[in-house]
Amino acid sequence: MSTVTTRNSPRPLGANASAASDSLPTWLLVVVLLPFSLYSTYAVIEVGYLGIITSHFHVAGMQVFADLVIALLLACAWMVHDARQIGRAAWPFVLLTFALGSIGPLLYLVTRRAG
Repeated sequence: MSTVTTRNSPRPLGANASAASDSLPTWLLVVVLLPFSLYSTYAVIEVGYLGIITSHFHVAGMQVFADLVIALLLACAWMVHDARQIGRAAWPFVLLTFALGSIGPLLYLVTRRAG
């Protein structure tokens, strides 16, 4: 494993992988999660689950959709890595991410502090 040298001491690369999630207060995550979940529910009611996806079927929309897929895959990779480090199952949140997008990682972060 490679190391990162700091002024204090060398440490394994990725040893501070969970520090980013610990720096966000839970209340802020909940403030983002709840309205976004409500808005997502409203969007599904208005246009349907497939309607949300098909609305991206033009050049600019496909770019945004591809960007979202890449970002969510990176979030899934981080969740799996973090869950292994703390002895937690990541698969429910990965499935939620595939089905509901950003709601999966947001729920992971909110419940990570509780667990």
